[in-house]
Amino acid sequence: MAVERIVDTSVHDDDADEQQIEVTLRPQSFNDYIGQERLKKNLRLAIDAAKKRSEPIDHVLLYGPPGLGKTTMATVIANEMGTNIRVTAGPAIERAGDLASILTNLADGDVLFIDEIHRLSRTVEEVLYSAMEDFKLDIVIGKGPAARSVRLDLPKFTVIGATTRTGALAAPLRDRFGHIYRLEFYQTDEIAKIITRAANILESKIDTTAAELLSTRARLTPRIANRLLKRVRDYADVNGDGIIGTVTTTKALELLEVDELGLDPADRQLLVSIIENYGANPVGLNTIAALTGDEMTTIEDFYEPYLLQLGFIERTPRGRRVTPKAYKHLGRVMQENQQELI
Repeated sequence: MAVERIVDTSVHDDDADEQQIEVTLRPQSFNDYIGQERLKKNLRLAIDAAKKRSEPIDHVLLYGPPGLGKTTMATVIANEMGTNIRVTAGPAIERAGDLASILTNLADGDVLFIDEIHRLSRTVEEVLYSAMEDFKLDIVIGKGPAARSVRLDLPKFTVIGATTRTGALAAPLRDRFGHIYRLEFYQTDEIAKIITRAANILESKIDTTAAELLSTRARLTPRIANRLLKRVRDYADVNGDGIIGTVTTTKALELLEVDELGLDPADRQLLVSIIENYGANPVGLNTIAALTGDEMTTIEDFYEPYLLQLGFIERTPRGRRVTPKAYKHLGRVMQENQQELI
């Protein structure tokens, strides 16, 4: 059975208040957006050039692990361009007619943000091709022998796509994006600044040392940083004077069972399950999914990126393997015959 995770990078649909707070914390301009300096530099140039020519910015594809700010960056781009943004998601566009309805309601210069764009159906993708390239919409009217194709003109708009799995995108769709950027993990000092900014918006007082402590537990991801901040704020309000200090933060993190590297019980359960059942031998993704009770895509998207970055697991042709660093962090001793396999 999957463990509920405080460091989950996904947005929960059933928590409306949580989503509203997250929207409030999102920066609205490049000046407010902390981190991703290389990306911001390139986008600023593209936006300035587009505005100088009075044209919409070319289509943008943002990819990278969840929680790094792809949706926020899309909003910032629209704000910097001075245009409206229409937000949707790949799974929500089930038929070509759904996409046609969205596209025909756009105005010149508008931004259409498609989250999880890799989950668009092939039928919808084919309609999107001509819309992105020629700003034309091909629709079929009628059925059977009487059916005929009609081409409609569309306003000049910009598609901003976001995906955690760029390899799952069809090549013809990927090639239609003029700007393709990867969002990188943040530095701890950037995360500390994000936490301090969020605390000010939430009208909570936080010590500099507490912000730095939280930044080391946030897995270099703003969404996790904001979630941890809100849980620590709750602890400070109930068990203290509302001021988030180092002692309060440490006790709250102990209660949440988030260790000094940001690993939560689910991460440790995954590593311990592999160690206890397979030692340092390679394990297939199917097997890991069976051990943890999670889907394979969940392991690839939510567990692996950070564990790989820490060097706690590695991918081999034969499967995933726990490294000596993970053994050391968990306080486990690797047997001599296991060390020979590394």
